[in-house]
Amino acid sequence: MREYYFGEITNGLMELSSIGKIADRYWREIPEHFPNVQLDEWVVMPNHVHGIIVIVERARQNVGVQNVRVQNFEPLQQHMDSQPRLHKYQKTVPNSLGSIIRAYKSAVTMWCRNNDFGYFSWQRGFYDHIIRDEDEMNQIRQYICTNPQNWDIDMENPDFRKL
Repeated sequence: MREYYFGEITNGLMELSSIGKIADRYWREIPEHFPNVQLDEWVVMPNHVHGIIVIVERARQNVGVQNVRVQNFEPLQQHMDSQPRLHKYQKTVPNSLGSIIRAYKSAVTMWCRNNDFGYFSWQRGFYDHIIRDEDEMNQIRQYICTNPQNWDIDMENPDFRKL
């Protein structure tokens, strides 16, 4: 069963626990550690995080802006397939989405360990999706913003799955 490490939904509003507040704070701090990153919408849910990360590539690479939706970083899940991008020596590529998420998860985990939070572990990997146009961006923003209000019918809600 998925633990509600990050808080609870009450009347459609997310009430963050102490670790949920850290998860939210550290998410906000991602651009301080990765200057090529801009944050868009995000929400910390009881057992996962949804967010949009915009990775601004260097101009010399001539690729512009890549919008990446990072969804469902859930503690202790077994069904995640995405792995960080690796180079030929099997190290995470600097400033890639994988390195950003790895650093974020590591920071939250270290906070838990240093503050006697008890057992905490993230699931391996994460879901990602490249956002291709403004309509899709707006749909995903809407999904993220309304996620707490829709928690009662969300497949990520273990109580919903029992019904």
